[in-house]
Amino acid sequence: MLKIKKISEIVGKRVYTDSGDYFGEVEEVNLVENKVDSWRIKVAGGMGSFLGGARGVVIPHQFVKAIGDVCIVSKASLPLDLGEGSIMEEEASEEEIEL
Repeated sequence: MLKIKKISEIVGKRVYTDSGDYFGEVEEVNLVENKVDSWRIKVAGGMGSFLGGARGVVIPHQFVKAIGDVCIVSKASLPLDLGEGSIMEEEASEEEIEL
């Protein structure tokens, strides 16, 4: 059964990735035309290093898998910085090759 929650009940909830890693807490909800567009997540201290030192991220609503006692987000939606060979570096090298 689908249970409707108020947005105010969701702010402050813990956020986990679909692989079970703790990611942070819901800090804010972004609305567009009375619909949830995205979620601003305050990143937990340990995850900040994977995000290039960022303290928070905005995750589109389509990547939120479940909301209950906690929120579950798709790990694929996270802009993780994996050091050398990260996605951004690979895209930059592909652009250089195309030139």
